[in-house]
Amino acid sequence: MKALTGVTLEEFELLIPEFDRIQLEHATSIKRKRAVGGGRKGILKNSTHKLFFILFYLKVYPTYDLAASIFDVDRSRVCRWVQIFLPILETVLGRSCALPKRQINSMEEFLTCFKGVGDIFFDGVERPTQRSKNHEKQRKHYSGKKKRHTRKNIVGTDEYKRVHYLSPTKGGKIHDFKQVKKTGILNHIPPDVSVWVDKGFAGIKDIVDEDQVMIPHKKPKGSELTDDQKTENKIISGIRITVEHAISGIKRFGCATNILRNRKGQDDQMMAICAGLWNFHLQNA
Repeated sequence: MKALTGVTLEEFELLIPEFDRIQLEHATSIKRKRAVGGGRKGILKNSTHKLFFILFYLKVYPTYDLAASIFDVDRSRVCRWVQIFLPILETVLGRSCALPKRQINSMEEFLTCFKGVGDIFFDGVERPTQRSKNHEKQRKHYSGKKKRHTRKNIVGTDEYKRVHYLSPTKGGKIHDFKQVKKTGILNHIPPDVSVWVDKGFAGIKDIVDEDQVMIPHKKPKGSELTDDQKTENKIISGIRITVEHAISGIKRFGCATNILRNRKGQDDQMMAICAGLWNFHLQNA
């Protein structure tokens, strides 16, 4: 089950009741000629099958043609399933309080999002995307760090690896610090919260109090770091490993790791759902 869907059997069974409720709400909310359940029975006969399909799609991330062959339907049917079931799964995770916050506009919102958290860890996460035929979009998505076209998010986690915050998805060209600066979250961090970042966030001390920031020392041009600075860098990296573990938890799903093929903002939605499934896993571990 975990290899096919990215969740354990126990987690899958916990998701089924809420998925069934929301799917029924969706079915009854649209204009219908028949009662819910009327008409021909499809390939996916119930909510369990539908939940399995969308988790399978996120985990394995097959092309529509391959998924159509596996489920014995037309590729257009697979496309419609993805468009219908993704928002339902997102709502399920939202009601389970597993989805990360996408925007923080005040210190009150920060304290609500990071309730009881004394240390926050920021890092950037990138995944490859198809190269656009548009030259301007090529430049916008090209990541000098990864040497390929990517899409990027900034994640904010706590010491227990939970993803509390996920920034909007941007092209890979944007720098980590510039992206998190644009979100405005740095302006709303309370003075008693420590902020752990890597060297990609150089300049953060101009916004957040210097005593709050834990960032590795950068090697000076033409000289070397002292032994004390190297030791301090090692300690910071050892503590910051929690955010790397959280990112690896998100990237258990193929849609967050393989070359992105979807359009119309589905990449942003998929990233939020993958982070939500990781948080759901931590809640029920």
